[in-house]
Amino acid sequence: MKIRNSALAGIALAATAALGLTACGGSTTPAATGSSSAAAGAGEITVYNAQHESLTKEWIDAFTAETGIKVTMRQGSDTELSNQIVQEGAASPADVFLTENSPAMAQVENAGLFADVDKATVEQVPAEFRPSTNKWTGIAARSTVLVYDKAKLTEDKLPKSMLDLANPEWKGKWAASPSGADFQAIVSALLELKGEAATEEWLKGMKENFKAYKGNSTAMKAVNAGEVDAALIYHYYYYGDQAKTGENSKNVTPYYFKNQDPGAFVSVSGGGVLKTSKNAAAAQSFLKFITGKKGQEVLQKGTSFEYAIASDVPANEKLVPLAELQAPTVDPAKLNSEKVTELMTKAGLL
Repeated sequence: MKIRNSALAGIALAATAALGLTACGGSTTPAATGSSSAAAGAGEITVYNAQHESLTKEWIDAFTAETGIKVTMRQGSDTELSNQIVQEGAASPADVFLTENSPAMAQVENAGLFADVDKATVEQVPAEFRPSTNKWTGIAARSTVLVYDKAKLTEDKLPKSMLDLANPEWKGKWAASPSGADFQAIVSALLELKGEAATEEWLKGMKENFKAYKGNSTAMKAVNAGEVDAALIYHYYYYGDQAKTGENSKNVTPYYFKNQDPGAFVSVSGGGVLKTSKNAAAAQSFLKFITGKKGQEVLQKGTSFEYAIASDVPANEKLVPLAELQAPTVDPAKLNSEKVTELMTKAGLL
């Protein structure tokens, strides 16, 4: 009996000590592991992911291995998930939202649903790759390009500006995927750079000239197959195909407009923490991790061929360096998907 009573006394003391630690800490957040990107230890978060599933899975696996924090991912498109978050409001189970393009992030921000990004994370990302409001941050980037048929066109025959694609000489010669978030982000940048009247006029000319395809990769395939001379897409579709078999890109090459042209727009992929996150510390830690050195090296060394933009990590060596793209300056917080949808619908593109 003495042994049994001693054991019970020991258990009681341990329980008392544990309660004391909890009370002193004033938080249920576990202790930090010592890693610069770790949240306060174990926990669980839900990520609404509109980025490429394989890319985000790489980020999640590396983050969980380092921190012990479990991450549940819900996959969807930019617009689908931004609309869902807005509809869910304070009841959203999402802790983090990741997108391919900025307009969906701006939609959630404008609804007042993002928490401020931790200062340490903001400091990892150059100002040109995050919104001026710091309600979310850039996590990766992609450049607008015109992929063209090398057998049909030489570079001296290419348009000097994306705006030239609305001219009569390009009628029936180029393709795009207007229903996708990628293309709508490009139009959103045009709207911010040139204004509503110029955007409306360009969309009118586009309607007359282009051929519609569903998806950037499909548009590039059409160029490769000789169906059209060129397609306005993002760069990584070309580089991704080249890294595989190259069968859908062997006859094409990318053309960069540069010169701060609207066609040189670099779209920022975004990440933000929801105000209603049930584990805000872990959510902020995840955002810090993917914009940190290890997270950005996933972009640099992986097969997504999106641009690394943070923590001084250079882009994949196969890509044209960001500094050489001569992209126009666009505040991602000002990209307006609602107005773009309105203008594109009016032009008969949606």
